[in-house]
Amino acid sequence: MVSGYAGDNPRDHCGVFGIANHDCAVELTRQGLFSLQHRGQESAGIYRYSDGKCLLHKAMGLVGDVFREMPPGFAADPGSMAIGHVRYSTAGGSNLINAQPFVVEFDTFNLGLAHNGNLSNGGYLRNHLKQGGAILQGTLDTETILHLAARQHTMGSPPWEALRVALKQTEGAYSIVALCEDGLAAYRDPYGFRPLIMGRLDDAVVFASESCALDLIGATCERDVEPGEFIIIRPDGTMESGYFDFARRKSHCIFELVYFARPDSHVFGECVYGVRKRFGATLAEESPAEADVVMPLPDGGIYAALGFAEATGIPFDLGIMRNHYVGRTFIRPSENDRRAAVRLKLNPINEAIEGKRICLVEDSIVRGNTTRERVRTLRDCGAREIHIRVSCPPHVSPCYYGIDFPSREELIANNYSIDEIAELIGADSLAYLSLDGMLSCVQEHPLNNYCHACFSGEYPLKPMATCPRT
Repeated sequence: MVSGYAGDNPRDHCGVFGIANHDCAVELTRQGLFSLQHRGQESAGIYRYSDGKCLLHKAMGLVGDVFREMPPGFAADPGSMAIGHVRYSTAGGSNLINAQPFVVEFDTFNLGLAHNGNLSNGGYLRNHLKQGGAILQGTLDTETILHLAARQHTMGSPPWEALRVALKQTEGAYSIVALCEDGLAAYRDPYGFRPLIMGRLDDAVVFASESCALDLIGATCERDVEPGEFIIIRPDGTMESGYFDFARRKSHCIFELVYFARPDSHVFGECVYGVRKRFGATLAEESPAEADVVMPLPDGGIYAALGFAEATGIPFDLGIMRNHYVGRTFIRPSENDRRAAVRLKLNPINEAIEGKRICLVEDSIVRGNTTRERVRTLRDCGAREIHIRVSCPPHVSPCYYGIDFPSREELIANNYSIDEIAELIGADSLAYLSLDGMLSCVQEHPLNNYCHACFSGEYPLKPMATCPRT
């Protein structure tokens, strides 16, 4: 048997953007991707439509680098519809062949897809396609979805129907924007794992992973694309929407609110800034600390630290300086990359640290390497005590829906007790926000509408363990 386990495939926690019926679609998509750069820093791409023609430009690197120089035909035409993507990978695929959007050529049209998420039956589907003679160039679920749609199209289905039928064969997480000569479409998996928001800019319709991308281009946020919903915008401006699939429950990824989303965004209807402050305040109630100062590990811990400081009355201070020209260390593809980035990214301010009892607030501790490096540095700067408070529960289980927790062995909390972790990272004390405490801080959905499998091991949808013999 060949494994179809989701952990065998690259996980992609990315950002997607799409805009329909605007005469500056390419430029607005580029700006939208700038706002989503925190969701992926390895590659970026835009697929655009104008006057019956579709063109693709993608490359490795940051948005500003990828779109500094574009092909002449691409740059000269601002487009009327466009989709874009920023990507980070976690395993087996930090290269151009896996950069998105992905495009497939059908006999009568081209279909481009930008996808955020991970299919829990992706390994099964890939092997099934290969058995049927499909040639897959990359290693992404995005390509798998396009192959499924292409097979459906050969049986006579028009593009959007072919994509809907293809998605009904999948399981797992996907927020998708798609583009072809017949318009632009958005699809969201029936569990709603990953966010996808719809907005408007004058007569144009905009889709984005987070509301901060809409803010930048001056679009108004209208609503979430609902789990299991599709929305199609035709070239003539008409809109079609409906539901193509349903799940037993919604399963919004709560780690989006802990770490991934920007604090100035609204995700799953929640103000990320407000949720993170509530995380900190609840953490202070559950696990107070005797300290002279509350200090965040920037940038992720800032708003939880503010909530912790306000709840306890302990002064808040920024004793660690972040270099904003270094990207997010969690989403770097290798351990060596992450450790080097930690050293480059954060630098202490000795005068704010020396002789102090510090309550250091972290948004999360996954592998423990970043926190251990920072504790060592704070000790070197003369910190008297270091009490670490974490604004989410311990990570004990891998994620099959697009977050970089690929194995239990890499999760420090799965291998050590809290007291042992405190000793390993060099802290005087360590406490995490409880699962109940974390869930008490979200307000827009019932508590059973959130996925917290990485903290609890309770999976709303388990991966397929096997696939057909090859």
